[in-house]
Amino acid sequence: MHPDTPIRVGHIALSFHDASARQVEQVLEAHGHGVERSAASHEEMFRRLGAGDVDMLVSAWLPSSHGRYLAPIEDRVRKVTILYEPYCIWGVPEHVPEEAVASVADLLKSPASERMERLIQGINPGAGISRFSAAIVERYGLADAGYHFRSGTEADCFDRFEDAVREGRWIVVPLWHPQFLHARYRIRALEEPLGLLGGVDHATLLVRRDAEERIGGAALDELSRLHLGNVRVSELDDKIVKENVA
Repeated sequence: MHPDTPIRVGHIALSFHDASARQVEQVLEAHGHGVERSAASHEEMFRRLGAGDVDMLVSAWLPSSHGRYLAPIEDRVRKVTILYEPYCIWGVPEHVPEEAVASVADLLKSPASERMERLIQGINPGAGISRFSAAIVERYGLADAGYHFRSGTEADCFDRFEDAVREGRWIVVPLWHPQFLHARYRIRALEEPLGLLGGVDHATLLVRRDAEERIGGAALDELSRLHLGNVRVSELDDKIVKENVA
């Protein structure tokens, strides 16, 4: 591959991954690189990284959410930096009283058993939060009370949450930090003592080892010092979502 060939930056097709990818791309461009960007589902983007169809992936949530996707190709990539520290939650809108619903187990008790909507609307099935949520429904016996998890699009999940806030409805949203809804609302995480949500991950920038020379030591060195943090990624995500709506 010619040294002047653009660096192919892949990100998972969710807006907050796009937000952090743009920060990585700015560093590459500052070092004189052209950038060819692409987005795909979780599984597909890791496949592309392994096949050499992209030079870097922004980003892998390790070890819990994306570890299974990285494992087959780990010897082909370098972990350059941790961009932020994501973690998954089951959250409720601020208007749901904490004394009424503090934990996942409380979903089976009154008043949640009367007021809480039974649909747990998620995003795509390849996301860690989707796997974790299906396990929560099973392990806590929520299905017996009519709760069910359904995967879908970002809009299915996020729009439903915002509608519930406007209408004062009681719902549970399977979510994560960072994410743009946290820049707009106070979302209270439910206690989940079985530890099925995977804990705190490291959002890791991955670069193929056969692309390192072309990217160059100076750019990789600057990227190794890039840390965005959860709050900033949520804010950047919110900005991108607003741009796309405008």
